[in-house]
Amino acid sequence: MKQRAPLTLAAVTAALAALTGVAALTAPATDGKAADAKAATAARMPVERSLLVCPGPSSSDIAETTYTAFTPGGAAGGGKGSARLLGATAEAKPVLEPKEPGKPFGATASGADAPALTGSADGALAPGWTAQLTTKVSVGRSRGVLGVGCTAPGTDFWFPAVSTAKGREDYVHLTNPDDAAAIVDIKLFGPDGPAKPDAGTSDGIRVDPKSTKTVLLSTLVPGAQLADATAHVTTRAGRVGASVQVGEEGVGADWLPPAADPAGSLVLPGIPADATSVRLDVFVPGGEDADLKVRLAAPGGSISPAGNEQLHVKAGMTAAVDLKDLTRGEPGSLLLTPSDPKKSAPVVAALRVVRGSGAKQEIGFIPATGPVGARATVADNRPEENTTLLALTAPGADAKVKVTASPGTGGGEPASQEVTVKAGTTQTLSLAPAGGKGSYALTVETLSGGPVHAARTLSLPHEGIPMFTVQAFSDDHSTVSVPKAAQDLSVLSR
Repeated sequence: MKQRAPLTLAAVTAALAALTGVAALTAPATDGKAADAKAATAARMPVERSLLVCPGPSSSDIAETTYTAFTPGGAAGGGKGSARLLGATAEAKPVLEPKEPGKPFGATASGADAPALTGSADGALAPGWTAQLTTKVSVGRSRGVLGVGCTAPGTDFWFPAVSTAKGREDYVHLTNPDDAAAIVDIKLFGPDGPAKPDAGTSDGIRVDPKSTKTVLLSTLVPGAQLADATAHVTTRAGRVGASVQVGEEGVGADWLPPAADPAGSLVLPGIPADATSVRLDVFVPGGEDADLKVRLAAPGGSISPAGNEQLHVKAGMTAAVDLKDLTRGEPGSLLLTPSDPKKSAPVVAALRVVRGSGAKQEIGFIPATGPVGARATVADNRPEENTTLLALTAPGADAKVKVTASPGTGGGEPASQEVTVKAGTTQTLSLAPAGGKGSYALTVETLSGGPVHAARTLSLPHEGIPMFTVQAFSDDHSTVSVPKAAQDLSVLSR
């Protein structure tokens, strides 16, 4: 009988990394030479499995929802793969099953019965797999265009810019993709610090396996009118996908995605040029106050909004500032940096943005987001003229990116363009596939310089209402670091 070679720790670690799509576990480098040695003995390999969770789209009977899933073409690794999005219930049924990289696949659903979804992709469809749901509600309290990207399940989420005030209905959507129950805690922080919840309502919320649950934030703090607040969603057992659906009387509805993790400097990309109201919410989760410099990165450079150049935020409290019509006819992105670089306190932040006026207003949200990294994609864009606008921001240094529009779900030829973004500016771009029909994906790749932050605005006006939604691009983390010495996994099959 052929004798098996012994498995090394490095080989086992590499095998786990390649099979599960998580980074290899290595000891921290203790000096520069160790770091160089680590880089020399590691390589980037494509993930082999990705998992996404999508919230239930709407409670309206007249809602029309489009689901779009996409994996960028030319993904490292090649070969075959499979992907599917399923209803997030014990009786899960396929909603969308993409077949190949480089081509978006779409599906539609009507009414309030459209389910929350969970899904996975493996093989060639896993690296960079993304999915998006976009819902249009033409009338009623929840009218508007509501867009959100499906996310990987997690255990810790921040939602600045939530509210329990009269006229607002903010629902936290919690979806559990796993086979065991998840236990969730929700804490609210207003302008005076932690809000006092009704007994037992915000701690230990059970989300059953393969199910979804919605929580109306105002029920957690009865009687508390928090116009500006921050929600912190954590799990003490299991993991969930989490997003907040906001409905506001007179200005419609949209999704508020999780904000980027607490950091001393933040970028909130893609404020529309015609925004009539911009409101910033900032929360300090740590024990030290934050003093921030506020700037707008516009096409011609960075400017400080008059009267709001600085913002002081007390530890454990949510601060809000009305920036009004900040952009004044030019698209831009908000930059938050420490007033004193030597005294940096981590913060989380989000923007509430309104377009239109009077009875023709529409609301959207822009949370702080991380850079696109090597590559990032937003799946659902529309080829009609003036519906999709991409905003690219380089907060600290010049950068060059490549933007690619995939074919549409109904055909067309891909298009690409290289864009140079000057430091401290926001550049905008409209790009669609040639002859494209149906929704298409936009992919942004960093070629040099950076970092770059990106968001796209999807505008679908209805009867004079400038309905819109903004989705940020997030690094797709399509590769993981694997030690070179451990890449030969043939020992596992001997």
